[in-house]
Amino acid sequence: MSKSDKAKPAGPPNHVAIIMDGNGRWAQARGKPRLFGHRAGAKRVRQIVEACPGLGVKYLTIFAFSTENWKRTQAEVAGLMLLFRRYIKQETKDMVGNGIRVRFIGDRIKLDKKLVTLMDKLEKVTAHNDLVHMTVALNYGGRDEVARATKRLAQEVADGKLKPEDVDEETLTRFLDTHVLPDPDLVIRTSGEARISNFLLWQSAYAEYEFIDTLWPDFTPEIFAAILDGYGNRERRFGAVPK
Repeated sequence: MSKSDKAKPAGPPNHVAIIMDGNGRWAQARGKPRLFGHRAGAKRVRQIVEACPGLGVKYLTIFAFSTENWKRTQAEVAGLMLLFRRYIKQETKDMVGNGIRVRFIGDRIKLDKKLVTLMDKLEKVTAHNDLVHMTVALNYGGRDEVARATKRLAQEVADGKLKPEDVDEETLTRFLDTHVLPDPDLVIRTSGEARISNFLLWQSAYAEYEFIDTLWPDFTPEIFAAILDGYGNRERRFGAVPK
C-alpha cells in the first residue's frame, strides 16, 4: 500500500532534517564575529547527533552550507571551509567509535580539494556504522540537486539505458544525492525564519515542518526531544482521509 493510500499515527520520526540557522545572529548578539557563532553551532551538532539514538532517530540530515551561501563575504566563506575541515579532523575518531555513519550530499566540484579528500575519507571509514546515519548537506541546493539528477537521467536515456516512457517519480529519485536515504519525516528550522531555503525540495513533499525561534547554538537536546514528542502526537495522512 502506498503512502497516499492510508493514514497512520506519526510515531517517532525515523529521519529528521534540520536547517541550522541563526549562528551569525547568535554571535552578533554577543558582540562577536559571525564565525564565533558558526563554531558554537558546530559544537551543538555533536550534541544533537549524540542525542539521536536515545530519541529513536535513525537518520539525521543537517544543512551546513547551501549553494547560495557563496554570496556571503569571502572571509566568512573561507572561515566556514576551514571550520568544516577542522570539524571532520576532530570528530572522525569519535564518529567511527560511536557508530555514526556520515554521508555528504551536494555538488563537490566547487569545494576545496583538501576538504573533499577529508569528506571522502570520513564517508569511507564510517561506512560500516549503523547506529545513526548522519548526512551533511554541503554546497547543496534542492533545485541544483534535481537539475544534476535530471542531467544524469537524460544521459541514460540518450545512451539507450533507459526508455523515456519508463521515467516516473521513482526513476528520478534514484538519481538524487539522497537515493540511499528514506525521505525525511520531519524538517526543523531554527532561528524564527519560516521558509525552507531550497532544502530537500523533492524529498520533503510529505514531511512535517517545525519552525522555531531558537537560534541554532541554543538548540539543546531537550528542545529537540520536545519537538519530537510533539511530532509523535501528529497524524500523518499523506493525502488520505482520516478514518
